[in-house]
Parts: sequence; C-alpha cells; structure tokens
Amino acid sequence: MMKNKNLKSVVLVLLVLFLINIMGNFYFHRFDLTADQRYTLSPTTLKIIDGVKEPLIIDVFLKGEFPGEMKKLQSETQQILEEFKAYNSNVVFQFINPLEEEDKRDATIQAFLERGLTPINVTLNDKGKQTQEVAFPWAIATYHGRSVKVPLLKNIMGASIAENVVSSVQHLEYAFTSAFNSVTKPKQKKVAVIKGNGELNDLLMGDFIKQVKENCFIGTFTLDSVAKKPVETLAVLKKYNLAVIVKPVEKFSDQEKLVLDQFIMNGGKTLWLIDQVNIEMDNLYNESGTTLAFPNDLNLNDMFFKYGVRLNQNIVKDIMAAPITLAIGENGSGTQYNQFPWFYSPLVYSTVKHPVVSNLDAVKFEFTNGIDTLKNGIKKTVLLKSSPYSRLVGAPVEVKLEMVNDRPEQEEFLNKGNIPVAVLLEGKFHSCFENRVLPFEEKSFLNLGKYNKMIVISDGDVIKNQLDKNNQPMELGYDKWTNKLYGNKEFMMNCVNYLIDDSGLINIRNKVVNLPILDKEKVYDNYTSAQIISVGLPIIILGIFGLIFTFFRKRKYSK
Repeated sequence: MMKNKNLKSVVLVLLVLFLINIMGNFYFHRFDLTADQRYTLSPTTLKIIDGVKEPLIIDVFLKGEFPGEMKKLQSETQQILEEFKAYNSNVVFQFINPLEEEDKRDATIQAFLERGLTPINVTLNDKGKQTQEVAFPWAIATYHGRSVKVPLLKNIMGASIAENVVSSVQHLEYAFTSAFNSVTKPKQKKVAVIKGNGELNDLLMGDFIKQVKENCFIGTFTLDSVAKKPVETLAVLKKYNLAVIVKPVEKFSDQEKLVLDQFIMNGGKTLWLIDQVNIEMDNLYNESGTTLAFPNDLNLNDMFFKYGVRLNQNIVKDIMAAPITLAIGENGSGTQYNQFPWFYSPLVYSTVKHPVVSNLDAVKFEFTNGIDTLKNGIKKTVLLKSSPYSRLVGAPVEVKLEMVNDRPEQEEFLNKGNIPVAVLLEGKFHSCFENRVLPFEEKSFLNLGKYNKMIVISDGDVIKNQLDKNNQPMELGYDKWTNKLYGNKEFMMNCVNYLIDDSGLINIRNKVVNLPILDKEKVYDNYTSAQIISVGLPIIILGIFGLIFTFFRKRKYSK
C-alpha cells in the first residue's frame, strides 16, 4: 500500500515537471528579485537584442586578478551579458585576459593603446601587501565584420575606484545596448556641421566628428550659397536630421537665419554652441599676459528670444574651476610648471536627473556666458549650471593671467551662482520671422513648427579638442597640460543621441543601481573576525544542523 502511494507521488511529480517544461517552451520569463531591478532589461534594449539575427561576438577584457571593486565590475558585466544571451542566443561573449602571455605584454599594451583602449592601473591589496596590475576595462562587440568599442569603466574625476565602479554598473546596459545598436544597424541619420560664419575649424572638433561618424552620416554644410540660392539651400538642409552650429564669429544674415529657422520649423534638430563674448585662451599667452574680452554680435538674439532663451554678453567666473598650467621661475633649466585654478574655466557638474546629464563627470567650460530662460510655452530643462559660488562678469573686460593669484572672497559670489550654461528646449517653436517681412520668398514658410528639440550651450569650447605633437585631434575632454580627462565627450554625444535618437535608447541612462561596497578599513581592522563570520560561521551552523538532523533520524528509526 505504501509502495503504491509513493509511486503515485513520484508519477505526479514527474507529470507536473513535464507540464512545466512544456509550458516553458511556449512562455519565457526571467524573474529579477533584486531590489533595484538591475537585471531587468528595458523594452528598448529587448527590441534591439531581438534584431540580432546572426552571431554578435563580445570580447570582454576583464579576466585576471583584480581588487574587490573590479571583481564587482567583472561579475556585473557577466550578469548583464548573460541576460542578453538569455533573450537571444545569438549574443555570444567571452572573457579574455589580454596580458596572459608575459612575453607579449608590452606589444599587447601598445596595440590596445593604438586602438584607443586605454588601460588603468589597479592595486591589489592582501593584508597590507600591495601590488600593481594593469587592467583594460573594455569590451569589443563584433557583428558582420564590423566592430565597436564598449567602455566598461567610467573615470569620474576625483572619485575612488569603488565609486567609479558603482557609476559604471549603472551604465552597463546603456553602454552595451548603444554598442549593439551601432554595430547591428546601418547608418540612417544625417548630421550637418554648419559653416560660413567663421565657425570652429574641423580639426579642433575632430574627435567629436569621428565619434558621431560611427553612427551617423556627418558632413560640412556651408551657408555661403544662401546669398544666391536660398530656397535651394533650405531644400538641401531639410534632408539632414541635425544641424550643429559651433562657435561662429561672424554675423548671420537674415537670409541665413531664415534658412536655419525654417529647418527648425520643419522638424530639424539643432545643437547650438555659441560664444556671446569674444575671447580666446591662446590670446593670453603673450608678453603682457592680458587680453580683452568684448561682446560678440552674431545677429542671433531675436532667434533665441523667440525660441525661449537669451544668451548674455558676460562671462561666468566660478570658484569651482579647472586648473591651468603655467611656467614659473627663470627661463631655461630653472623653469618649473605649476597648476593654478583658473576661475574662467568652470567645472560644471550635473544636478538634474535627465538622460543627457545623468551620472555625468564634470564638464569643462571656458569663458562661458550666462543663459536666461524666457516664458513662451516651450518646455525648458537646464541641463548644466555653474556652481553656487559663481558670478557673472560683464563685457568688455580686461582678462589677465595674473588673476591666478587672486583669492576671491565668498561674499562676492553670495546668491549669484547656479547660472544656466546649457539648456534643452522642447516643444512647437514659433518662427522668429512670424509676422515679419521675409528676406526671401519661401512658399512653404511655416509660422509654427512641428514638435521639436534643440540644445543651446553658451560656450563653443565645450566641443573643442586639443591637438597632439603631430597636429592630430586628441580625445575630447582631455587636457594634455594637466593630464585630466573631463566629461565633455560624453556630454556632447549624449546631446546628439538625445536629439536624433527616436528609439529612446538614451533614456536607459536614467537607470539607477545601488551596489553595496565593503568598507576596506573596517575589513582590515576586523580581518580575523570577518573570516570567522563569513567562512567559519556557515560551517558551524551546517554542523549543528547535521547533528540535529542525525539525532532526530536515529530517534525516529531506532524505535
């Protein structure tokens, strides 16, 4: 009787397991039991992964001995890749130790550097003993012979490795999904770099152009033809999705303004980087160490006013500033180079929760101007603003290098800071030529545009890269004089992606992940007790459970 009952139970269990297996073939679901839902992929990510029809190979260079923080990045990277693979078996990944062969170590490091895969030095601690190791926090995604780099570790200035890892884990999904989107889909969007009014030289924004070129078609679009063929020029410009206007120094004619205005009214996105005050850092490096900052009239004020912002002819002076390197002492062998704070180069940190600036490192500005937002029915989001300890300096004004010796009092900045320097505008814009005589006849003229977006930044140097000794563009945001890397590149690419990306990919950057990090000092101070609690205690509990189980088992079957 007992055997029949047990047999029925076994058959029932097997039947239930069989039915569950059958249902599992028709219904797929993964349960994320983490408090912050860190392994729950966004609908945008799932849509992009679903479009992967052939093997997508991901090589992750995070294999080897790492400190606890880097091991966390390693494990989180593996977890997110396993989530991708669970939804699409075409996603194939492997972890590689690029420095496994010691005899090829130097050649490997050089090869990685040439590909732009910069390494980091990590410190391994073992009971006070420290050793240095090189790590490459990068991955490469390859699809149909096309490859794209995936940065795994954010390098936030002034932050510890642990803080950088937490910040990086938050963006792992975005980093990989953005790379998958780039490598699996053909280029579609078109970006125009506007020329004709003394805009920034292409070489000085070469790294930005190179980065945009990975995902979009990008080319120069000159407004010189507007004078003779304004209608035809506008028709060609309408074929672009985004117009980037960087640091013009010459006035825009009314005809050129109408072309840009109607491009916007017809849904064209714009990224403005405008200097309302004319001054260059290079002009300070002369015998006197002085130069004059004077207003720059570009004839664009009425356009910006109509769209909802006003760029002022002043300069932001900020205590939270980037340093500059100056030579001191005697010329020749006695020359020394020191770094000094330069209050006209504000370091701007994001303070709002928006995908363009979420979890963004400090962005370096240079002689930036203040922006006022105006009421006109357009939604305005201040993306970046100066620190609370900043103020405006009117132009014209004489600027001197010897200002590095100034020690400003906090009173002169009291209640004058938080000045907007980058603003996002969204809505249906009214034409600045509404109820005005048009400078040329445009039959398709629109007074009210389609729903649109634009970003206005009051500094053209945000996009400007330095040049190396071979006169080639260096990475955007890198300052070779101070050896610091700022968040300018990430900010500019986020701006472009937000303006022209229709898939909502950029919104993944708002994902928040909470990673508990061990306090190293507490661990070292309580090393023995930590070992007992983490290793010994589970064994003791298991032993006690075994003894109790054995006792009751003997008691039950000894009768």
